[in-house]
Amino acid sequence: MRRLLTGFLKAAIVLFVLLNIITAFHAYKFTHFYDAASAPAPGATKSGWQGAKEIFFGAKAYKQPAIMRPGAEYQPVIFTTADKIKLQGWQHKLDSSAKGTVLLFHGHGSKKSAVLDEAAGFTKMGYNTLLIDFRAHGNSGGNTSTIGFYETEEVKLAYQFIKEQGEQNIILWGISMGAATVSKAIHQYHLAPRKVILEMPFASILQAAEGRIKMMGLPAEPLAGLVTFWGGVENGFWAFNMKPATFVRSIQCPVLLQWGKNDPRVQQAETDEIYRNIIAPKKLVEYANSGHQSLCTNENEKWMKEVNDFLQK
Repeated sequence: MRRLLTGFLKAAIVLFVLLNIITAFHAYKFTHFYDAASAPAPGATKSGWQGAKEIFFGAKAYKQPAIMRPGAEYQPVIFTTADKIKLQGWQHKLDSSAKGTVLLFHGHGSKKSAVLDEAAGFTKMGYNTLLIDFRAHGNSGGNTSTIGFYETEEVKLAYQFIKEQGEQNIILWGISMGAATVSKAIHQYHLAPRKVILEMPFASILQAAEGRIKMMGLPAEPLAGLVTFWGGVENGFWAFNMKPATFVRSIQCPVLLQWGKNDPRVQQAETDEIYRNIIAPKKLVEYANSGHQSLCTNENEKWMKEVNDFLQK
């Protein structure tokens, strides 16, 4: 009996060690983006060994260069973070009749050109816009993303840049990781925008990891907890403290929270928790035909109406 128990204990220890090694690799791949130039050719086939490596050690993600649309009237803007990372932004200014300036922040693995539809919508409503590539995304420097933890400084830099131009009516808009980062930046740096629009933010990094793992057809726990732990350890922060559902309590201006009812990553319970925790004037809008995607692109008429109504109040 003792030999059986000893064998079982050894097997459990080996399994625990292997599980930690695998999740540590996955956490690294989740928070690191490789330069676009090193990406495999489009349509390249993977060998069986390559597929097995991705299962056990995670798949490489590559930065997606932000490409401006023909005829766009954006001016390039460069920011430098405290750790010397160069960030690239695009600014579009209307004439003196502009109602204010909207700062737009994209999601994880995305780029600023992915929110050009939203920017065009805000322009149509009469607002200046500023779009930023987070670190490790688009045309910005760096290869490490902390899923919103250190990116909060980048929201602050963009906010200060617009404020120093004399703008009084600043609106912060973010989608997914961008929305989560906006909530943390307001909490951490006591930013005071006039209004905030959050689209499908995750309630915590742990829940974001759970959503990602469920989409892979794997059990959320203990995998999500281990990925969250190693993702933070590898990047020098305690990831379990990244809780946008808590940060939103610091927002003191009106908030529009938007979510797609078919979202496979952000659950309704997360959205409801965030909404409950917002103590400022607030409105929740659900999109019946959308998932974790651009609500503006997918349900443009409804998005334009809801956002315009919110900004006009």
